[in-house]
Amino acid sequence: MEGGGAAAVKRNQSRNKLLPRERIDRLIDPGSSFLELSQLAGHELYDEPLPSGGIVTGIGPIHGKLCMLVANDPTVKGGTYYPITVKKHLRAQEIAARCKLPCLYLVDSGGAFLPKQAEVFPDKENFGRIFYNQALMSAQAIPQIALVLGSCTAGGAYIPAMADESVMVKGNGTIFLAGPPLVKAATGEEVSAEDLGGATVHCKTSGVSDYFAQDELHALEIGRNIVKNLHMAANHNVYQNRASEYKEPLYDINDLRSIAPVDLKQSFDIRAVIARIVDGSEFDEFKKLYGPTLVTGFARIFGQPVGIIGNNGILFNESALKGAHFIELCTQRNIPLIFLQNITGFMVGSKSEANGIAKAGAKMVMAVSCAKVPKITVMIGGSFGAGNYAMCGRAYSPDFLFFWPNARISVMGGAQAAGVLSQIEKANKKKAGIKWTEEEEEKFKAGVVEAYEREGSAYYSTARLWDDGIIDPADTRKVLGLCISASLNRGPETTKFGVFRM
Repeated sequence: MEGGGAAAVKRNQSRNKLLPRERIDRLIDPGSSFLELSQLAGHELYDEPLPSGGIVTGIGPIHGKLCMLVANDPTVKGGTYYPITVKKHLRAQEIAARCKLPCLYLVDSGGAFLPKQAEVFPDKENFGRIFYNQALMSAQAIPQIALVLGSCTAGGAYIPAMADESVMVKGNGTIFLAGPPLVKAATGEEVSAEDLGGATVHCKTSGVSDYFAQDELHALEIGRNIVKNLHMAANHNVYQNRASEYKEPLYDINDLRSIAPVDLKQSFDIRAVIARIVDGSEFDEFKKLYGPTLVTGFARIFGQPVGIIGNNGILFNESALKGAHFIELCTQRNIPLIFLQNITGFMVGSKSEANGIAKAGAKMVMAVSCAKVPKITVMIGGSFGAGNYAMCGRAYSPDFLFFWPNARISVMGGAQAAGVLSQIEKANKKKAGIKWTEEEEEKFKAGVVEAYEREGSAYYSTARLWDDGIIDPADTRKVLGLCISASLNRGPETTKFGVFRM
């Protein structure tokens, strides 16, 4: 939370600059909630620390309108863009485009991190995609607003230049395609940063910026006024509904911290989780006696109707068919879907194959893929193999996806992978005439298990942005409320399903 460390924070403050979360706190409505996304992006990903991936993103209300905020952290490598920084920025834009949320960019960046330019600059989903997304969102009437609170260098200069409206701070705010050192090297001209691309130049002469701010607080005030004047209806933020419009759960939500065990071999009833996140702990279960390893039903969260799909064991044919049926109902009624994942996969074996488990599973995967209602996934336990697909994993484009700290994700469990890979390795060695001792085999298996344990953790996942963040289980209801509000902002869409193999 302290960005690039005490020394960097002190330098930032000496320039009369706020930290990114302080800027956001003053920009959103007083007393409101800010849903920060992917706080642990970049965790242990590089040789040097990159707190939060060098950028803070999230959703908060400004004059009642939910907005996507993207704030560079100048205390982390000067706000430059590492590959994970770009990925996090793009994910924020993806959510904003999907949910039709106005974007506010709090710009304070040195541009691309040059030592990693090959991973930041040339490809489709690299730095340039930020500006492409801005152009498309602006064309779709999704407001793009830039507040230049510090450096805005090289390609980054296009963020305010392509914004619908941009604000610059006197003294600290600068915009230029090439900074003073590069200008001198290229042309021999010696010019200060302020004279080259300061607020006066761009607000008075070039027209790159539209509003001249005396200081940061003034810039943030102007930003709030811009949102006020968008003439967009305030979101129906279900999380901020009056208490009279819903009932609190009957059970303590803090229980969620202990309900889901760290040892995934320990089973628990998903209904205990549902009872702690829905209004009044009221859950109208659908097909309770059929396919009991998948729990489906209707409930409300902060007064908003939702359909909930949660795992209570492995998926059988009946479970998958039940899931597909329930998803169809929710799409017909435009009811958001909440997936609570704790799944080891589908049932395997000759009997299951003969009964058409692949066909039944495909129906649920088809339904999940095509459903156009808001979809929010929370990984509360294990997420393994094809079960991840049927339960709306990342590849199925849920509007939001979060992990609990205990959750794990892998193509299969470490022990199972070790068994499969050791059999293959043993066969290869036998074919080559190489003797493989029992000790060597056990060491090989231990290495596989260790790798799967490390790579399957929630922290490994969130560092790479395979999700939208790790959340405290006790915050699940609050997070879902804000995500539902953001997702419903785009309005209803028509669902069309592909061919279901019967």
